[in-house]
Amino acid sequence: MCANQQKVIVINEVSDNQYEKSNNDIISVIEADTTLARKMHLVNNAIDEIGFTSYQMKLFFLNGFGYAVDSLLILLNALTQPQVALQYKPVVSKAQTMSVGVGLLFGALFWGLGADVIGRKYAFNITLLWCAIFATVAGASPNYVFVCVFMGLMAFGGGGNLILDTAVYLEFLPGKYQWSLTFMAAWWGIGQMVAGLVAWPFLAKFSCTKDEVCTNANNSGWRYTFYTLGSLVFVLSILRMLIIRLKESPKWLLSQNRDEEVVRIIREIAQSAGKESPLTLEQLQDIGPVITANSRKKYDLTIIYYHIKGLFPNRKTSYSTLLNIASWALIGLAYPLYNVFLPYYLQSRGASMGDGSTYTTYRNYAIVNVCSVFGPIIAGGLVEVRFLGRRYTMVIGALLTMVFLFLYTIVRTQAQNLAFSCIISVCLNIYYGTLYAYTPEVLPSEHRGTGNAITVACNRVMGIVAAIVGTYADLSSSIPIYVCAGSFGALALFSFLFPFETRGKTSA
Repeated sequence: MCANQQKVIVINEVSDNQYEKSNNDIISVIEADTTLARKMHLVNNAIDEIGFTSYQMKLFFLNGFGYAVDSLLILLNALTQPQVALQYKPVVSKAQTMSVGVGLLFGALFWGLGADVIGRKYAFNITLLWCAIFATVAGASPNYVFVCVFMGLMAFGGGGNLILDTAVYLEFLPGKYQWSLTFMAAWWGIGQMVAGLVAWPFLAKFSCTKDEVCTNANNSGWRYTFYTLGSLVFVLSILRMLIIRLKESPKWLLSQNRDEEVVRIIREIAQSAGKESPLTLEQLQDIGPVITANSRKKYDLTIIYYHIKGLFPNRKTSYSTLLNIASWALIGLAYPLYNVFLPYYLQSRGASMGDGSTYTTYRNYAIVNVCSVFGPIIAGGLVEVRFLGRRYTMVIGALLTMVFLFLYTIVRTQAQNLAFSCIISVCLNIYYGTLYAYTPEVLPSEHRGTGNAITVACNRVMGIVAAIVGTYADLSSSIPIYVCAGSFGALALFSFLFPFETRGKTSA
C-alpha cells in the first residue's frame, strides 16, 4: 500500500456507560482498578481488530512445547520410578515423586510471583532450558539421593513453565480465539504420548525384574529414557529462544504504566501481519495512569501481599478464585493417584490376568497416553457450544471420569483394562485441559502470575500428599481408584458452581 493511501483505524474511546454494559468481556468485574480496566478494554479491541496473526500461531506451538514438556517430565517421573526404586531400594519408596512435587510447588510460587513483578518474558525463556539441563543430568545420577535432587531441580523449572505458558498465550490472544487456549492443552497429551512411546522400548528392553539384583548393567532403561527426553526438551528450549523473540505482555505492561511500550508492541504485531495498529498512545494517556505497585521497591516482600490481595477485589471474583484453588487442590490429589501410580496398578492387574511383563505394562501405558491427546481436542470443541461453555465442559469431563473410574474396578481382562484406561484418559483430559484454560481467563491480568502460582501450588501440595499416601497404601488395590472417582464427582460440583462463564467474552 502506498504511503498516501495508508489507512489508520482509530477506536473511539468508549464511554463509562458503554463500557460497563459491554457483553464482550468480564474485565469490569475482575479488575479492581477501573482505569486499568478501561485501558485493557482498548488493548483488547486492538488485538481483536488485528486478529489472529503468525505471531499468535508461533506462540501456540512454542507455548505448546512448554505444555508438552510439563506433562512429559511429570510422566518421566511416573514411568521411571518403579525401576529406579528396584535398583536403589530406597527407605521411602516415593521420595522421587515427593521431590518432584516439592520442586513443582516452589517453582510455581517462585516463577509465578516473579512474572507479576519482573514480567513474563524472562521467566518464559529460562524455565524450559532449566528443565532440559536437570532432566538430562538426572539420568547420570550415581545414587537415589542424586536422582531425587536432580528431579526436584528439574521440576522447579517445570513448575514455572506451566504457569507462564497459559498466561503468555492468553494475553496476546484475540477474544474470539480464546477457545484455542483449551485446544492448546492437546500438547499436554502429546507430551504424555511422547514420554510413553520413548519409555516403552527402553524400559521394556533394558529393565530388571523384582526377582533380580538390579544394577546399571541390567537396568539402564530408565537412564536412557532420561537422556532421550532431556535432550528433546533441550532442543525445544533452543527452538523457543531462536524462532521467536517473545515480546513482553502488553497487558502486564499496562499494569506498570508503560503505555508507550504497549503501543509499540501492538504496532509490531499488526505490521507483521500487514495491518495498521488501531491503538494510539493518546487513547491510553487520555484515560490516565493506573494504580500500581511501582511506588514500592520491586523486591519488597509487601508486593507479594499486594498481588495476593488483588485476586480478591470483590465478592464474586473472590468466590471464583477460591473455587479455582479448591479445584486445583482436589485434582492435585486425584490425578497423581490415578496417573503417577498407574504403572503399579496396571502391572498388578496384568499379573492377575496372566501377563504382568514389563513390556506389556509399558506398551499399555504408551497406548493410554496416545489416547490422552484426544481429550483436549474434544474439549476445544465443546467449550464453544453455546449451552455448554467452559463450566459445563468441565462438568461433563469430571462426571464421565468419575463413572468410568468406578466401573474400572470391575475390569477382569487385559482388553477391558486397556479400554477403560484409554477412555478414562480421554475424559480426564477433557476436564483437565479445560481447567488449565479457564483459570487464567478469570484471573485479574495484573495478578495472573500470582493467581496461577497459588492455584498450581495447592495442586502440588496435594500431589505431595498423594505421594505420601502412595508410600503407605497398597497401590495394587482398588482404593486409589475409588478415591479418584469421588474426587472427580466433587470437581464436577465445583465446575457447576463457578460464577463466570468465559465463552464469548474477552479476558483481561
